[in-house]
Amino acid sequence: MQKRNPLFDSRRVSMALDFNLDERHHTEEAVRAMQFISVSGVQEKFPAVVEKGKIRIARDGERGLYILKPAPWNAGFSDNRYIPVNEHLTMQIASHVYGIQTAANGLCTTPSGYPVYITRRFDVAPDGLKYPMEDMATLIGRSEADGGTVFKYQGSYMEIAKAIRRYIEAWMVDMERFFELVVFNYIYANGDAHLKNFSIIRYDDDYRLAPAYDLINTALHVHDADFALSDGLSPLLPKSDAYSRTGHPCRQDFELFGKEIGLVDVRVCRILDKYSTVPDMIVNMVEESQLTEKLQRTYLRIVKERVSRFLRNEGE
Repeated sequence: MQKRNPLFDSRRVSMALDFNLDERHHTEEAVRAMQFISVSGVQEKFPAVVEKGKIRIARDGERGLYILKPAPWNAGFSDNRYIPVNEHLTMQIASHVYGIQTAANGLCTTPSGYPVYITRRFDVAPDGLKYPMEDMATLIGRSEADGGTVFKYQGSYMEIAKAIRRYIEAWMVDMERFFELVVFNYIYANGDAHLKNFSIIRYDDDYRLAPAYDLINTALHVHDADFALSDGLSPLLPKSDAYSRTGHPCRQDFELFGKEIGLVDVRVCRILDKYSTVPDMIVNMVEESQLTEKLQRTYLRIVKERVSRFLRNEGE
């Protein structure tokens, strides 16, 4: 099937792959291909190009404008086959419901019927040149050499906010974008919003916060904490009574965090108000997704539970 998609600059491109990625797991071709991927993450990723209306894996020396992400081969994930569907759904909700700037993305299918997530690299120009980009782990100074394999989960979102102020001249605009991402990741249970999943990128002469990527409801597959980072919003911020009592933050905690990172009250409230309900549009998107009916119900239950926590009053 071919359709016009902004992911491909309105070119007609088939979303039906003519190869199975599971056959390439741990093959020499797969290992070699994945070495050329620079965007962070834990899933197996393959650089891809579009040629004559079809998607194929990039060859040696060929810079792919796209990334293919099949379901992880790690059997430790629950319902791992649906992880690409989950990521595509969550990214679409972020973009189309909340207006969050995201990496362009779509959903492909292998000949065996398995879904594969595809995203366009925002760090590569159409002519193949690469835009300068750094993730927050690098900017903050965290590395595997110092922190071990979990280094990207060490720290707080306050540290990211400080890096945004340090490296982005027009920081106020991007600070709002960052703040909304933190709220979105909490409500949509993204327990993988670690340091390497936030980046700054230079277009022309200015650094900006990069489009959002790797947004996924991880609680659908694993038991996750509220925040990916070990110190949460900030170890220095006082917690609300509700947070101290239940171990889960509420709106008051995000209000305080927003003020601490330099946002004005009215802008903080405007962003938080967007996450005080679960719009019908989201319910429709989940129910129209390729998740199983059981996973659809679980996805919506998780989000509604997070909204309920978010709206707790101090006396509850």
